[in-house]
Amino acid sequence: MKEFELIKRFFTEQAIKRKDVLLGIGDDCALVTPVERQNIAITTDTLVAGVHFPHETSARAIGHKSIAVNLSDLAAMGAEPTWISLAVTMPDVDLEWIEEFCTGVFELCEFYNVQLIGGDTTQGPLSITVTAQGITPIDKHITRSGAKAGDWLYVTGEIGDAALALKGIFNEVEIAPEYQDSVRHSLDFPPPRILAGQALREYASAAIDLSDGLISDLEHICHASKVGANIVLEDLPISNALRDTVGMEKAIDIALVGGDDYELLFTVSEDNRVGMETALANSGNTITCIGQLNGSEKITTTLDSKPVAINAKSFEHFSQEAE
Repeated sequence: MKEFELIKRFFTEQAIKRKDVLLGIGDDCALVTPVERQNIAITTDTLVAGVHFPHETSARAIGHKSIAVNLSDLAAMGAEPTWISLAVTMPDVDLEWIEEFCTGVFELCEFYNVQLIGGDTTQGPLSITVTAQGITPIDKHITRSGAKAGDWLYVTGEIGDAALALKGIFNEVEIAPEYQDSVRHSLDFPPPRILAGQALREYASAAIDLSDGLISDLEHICHASKVGANIVLEDLPISNALRDTVGMEKAIDIALVGGDDYELLFTVSEDNRVGMETALANSGNTITCIGQLNGSEKITTTLDSKPVAINAKSFEHFSQEAE
């Protein structure tokens, strides 16, 4: 099957037909109609086989995650997702794989009312690039740079299970049978916290989604906002699966630097705490306060009120020298 036949069969027809899409797939460009008094938020992520997902990952999971990681960026800005462009590079045309991949893509698009409006298909090593766009009301977006000393530090959901799944895949740990499905689901099908992000734009002073690890992503907030933070380690939202598999000390390390959580890390002033907690409860999201910001411009951690050194490092592209 050739490129344009593939596009027509798998990508042109979809359930979502947004009224703000004037022209979608099939021309040199897509045309969308901006909403009055709304900002457009734009993000792009590339997922590469063997780097962002194991080679044996199912096509449906790859499709889901490709969309989810981009929608997670929009959630961190408080944006409502609207349109995506999708570029897929694959070694050959495997019709069964493509159909399963599209299932993962369109399941998430339909759930969040997101329309695929364009992209590209090419031949080469497996990788997927998505550009996602969303809208926020004027002056109602969240950035990394608004946090202040004294703000409280929160995270949605639980953290560390996706990293635990990877350790299981690479035979670094043995995961009990009763936990294997849940931790693999955390890795393959992360839920973008869209409703939480939209609720937070009324309350949060800063936010970021957790992709590279809690410490690494918190550093981005601290740098942009010129603040420091202390994390209370015993308050980290760690699952029974992670704790039972590796023990509490190692579980904390994994939760701090593991990455691939795609939860929201955000800061809230004392005045906004009660309103935020009520709003997030109404959106169906669980949240945990894990620390507080300060003026030190450094990140510290405490356990039972005693300082603890941070030894582990988060993932960073190009951080290792080429062999």
